[in-house]
Amino acid sequence: MFALPKQRLTAFNRLTTLKRFSTSSKLLGSQTPKKHNGTAVVFMNMGGPSTISEVYSFLYKLFADGDLINLGVGRFQALLAKFIATRRTPMIEKYYKAIGGGSPILKWSTYQVEEACKILDKTNPESAPHKPYVAFRYAHPYTEETLQKLLDDGVTRAVAFSQYPQFSYSTTGSSINELWRKTQILDPNRTIQWSTIDRWPTHPGLVKAFAQNIKEKLLEFPEEDRSEVRILFSAHSLPMDVINSGDAYPAEVSATSYAVMNELNFSNQYRVVYQSQVGPKPWLGAQTAKFTEKIEEKSKGIIIVPIAFTSDHIETLHEIDIELIATDAKFPEKIKRCESLNGSQTFIDGLAELVSDHLKSGQLYSKQLPFDCEIGVGRDVFNHPSEFFGDHTKTIKSASEEKN
Repeated sequence: MFALPKQRLTAFNRLTTLKRFSTSSKLLGSQTPKKHNGTAVVFMNMGGPSTISEVYSFLYKLFADGDLINLGVGRFQALLAKFIATRRTPMIEKYYKAIGGGSPILKWSTYQVEEACKILDKTNPESAPHKPYVAFRYAHPYTEETLQKLLDDGVTRAVAFSQYPQFSYSTTGSSINELWRKTQILDPNRTIQWSTIDRWPTHPGLVKAFAQNIKEKLLEFPEEDRSEVRILFSAHSLPMDVINSGDAYPAEVSATSYAVMNELNFSNQYRVVYQSQVGPKPWLGAQTAKFTEKIEEKSKGIIIVPIAFTSDHIETLHEIDIELIATDAKFPEKIKRCESLNGSQTFIDGLAELVSDHLKSGQLYSKQLPFDCEIGVGRDVFNHPSEFFGDHTKTIKSASEEKN
């Protein structure tokens, strides 16, 4: 997928991998019974700068992440990332000023995970108390900051809950890889037993929440035009070299979109489009802005649905609302953006249900994640999720005894 090669496993990790690969796939994907002092629910996402002063560091970390995007310069990626971040910061700062001075993603992520944990304390008393945390890849609170807080709080069981509903090795994979890297540094004795919800593209809570928001937005059009309004499901694009590697993302975005339309009884015409392309490399399309421009004149109305986003941030508030609709559209009165999920109770109930089902199932990760890891390439990553998720305290102890 990326030009950056996987680093070779240490002798200990090779030993661990061989031991765990020899067990059944059921054991590899199931949690080991162990007494815990509650459960940490960690919402993981890209994040966004909460203040203008954080914009440069956000951009630098984003472009320096070889798991997210390979700039094609190998070990010089961090250097090139500094150059790109420096060039783009003044423009992006203006964008964040236009939407209120920072990204609201931390506010919404914190609210969503706190509300979900309140529900979980009632529905899953056996794993309570459920403790809410947020870990961002490129903004505060960074992965290592949240991990250190878990350790300080004495957490021994945690769920890494990806807030990318549709899996990509460049997004969810990047967050999990970073958690793995920071765990080796901050928690080498593996005191925290991790599991993950790594994808959930067709979960009923997600689907129903989007469908409800679309129905509400349709009511803003004249009654005689509502059935003719076209729905564009807009997701964040990815470079085509990522897609051509076999990444699951476009299939899962399409799955979400189809499931939402099924919930709506296919009441309207629809398409899946992609936004936020950056740089000269080929990216997944059709591009949201260009496709909207192509169809807006002959359309009775258009609803743009941020299908891959769980809350508002710059891609919705500026790229769609300000750039696409308010500035560039020839018929802005015809185009509306569907509300983001944000504080949707249907969505939050779905998040709690996802964690509840995950904990009760005993599953450590999805059936697909080992395949994602097999075809994905990154810097200092695990080859199989069993190397990270689950109870590794006995493995660590055995390796230490063998060494001594």
